[in-house]
Amino acid sequence: MRIPIAARVDDGSADTAALRHKAQQVARGGARAAVLGINDGLVTNLCLILAIAGANGTQAAVRLAGFASLIAGAFSMAAGEWVSVRSQAELSGGVLTELRRLIGRNPKLVLDELSSQLVEDGFGDETARRASTELPLDEDRFLSFTARTMFGVNPNELGSPFVAAGSSLALFAVGALIPLTPWFFMQGGVAEAWSVMLTASASLVVGGAVSSSSGNSAVRGGARQLAIVVLASAITYGIGSLFGTAVS
Repeated sequence: MRIPIAARVDDGSADTAALRHKAQQVARGGARAAVLGINDGLVTNLCLILAIAGANGTQAAVRLAGFASLIAGAFSMAAGEWVSVRSQAELSGGVLTELRRLIGRNPKLVLDELSSQLVEDGFGDETARRASTELPLDEDRFLSFTARTMFGVNPNELGSPFVAAGSSLALFAVGALIPLTPWFFMQGGVAEAWSVMLTASASLVVGGAVSSSSGNSAVRGGARQLAIVVLASAITYGIGSLFGTAVS
C-alpha cells in the first residue's frame, strides 16, 4: 500500500506520542480494567435493583441492596484484577528469567531462533541475520527485543496490578451508583424507569466511546451495549416478579 504524500510530510510526533500512551494504558491493564469495571457496575447493579423491585421490594430494601452490591462488587473487582494482572506479570517475568538463562547457556540457539522468527515475520534472510546479531547478548536491549519478537512479552509493559485494581474499584463504583441514584429520591415505577434510562444512557456513552477508540462505529458499539443492558434488565426484572409472586 502506498502512503499518501501528505501523510509522509506531516509531522506526526504528537499523534505517535498519543498512540504510544494509549498502547501503554492497554498493555498495563488500566484501560481493560476501567471498561470492565464501569460496565459491570452498570449492568450488575441495575439487574440487582430491578430484581428486587420486581419482587415488590421497598425503597429502603433496594437502596440497601444496591449500596451493598456497590461496595462488594467494587472490592471484588479490584481484588480480581489485582490477582489477575499480578499473576500475568509474574508469569511473564518467569519467561524473561528463563530467556535470560538460555541466552547465557546457548546464545547461538537464541540467535538462530530469533533470526528464524524475523524471517517468518517477512524479513529477508540476510536482514534477519544482521538484525539478530546487532544487539550485544549481554545487554538488556537484546533481552527485550528477543522477548518481544519471539514470545510477545514486553519487559516494560508487564502491567500494573495497582493501576488495574484502582481502575476497577473506582469505575465499578461509579457504574453501580448510576442506577442506584434515583432510589435516593423516588420509588416504585418512577425510580425503576429512571434507573433504566440512566443506565441505558451511560451504556450508550461507554459502548460508543470504546468502539470509537477502537476505530469502529460508535453507533454500533453503543447500540450493542444498550442491547445487553435491556436484555439483562428484562430477564432479571422478570425473575424478580416471578419470585415476588411466588413468595406472596
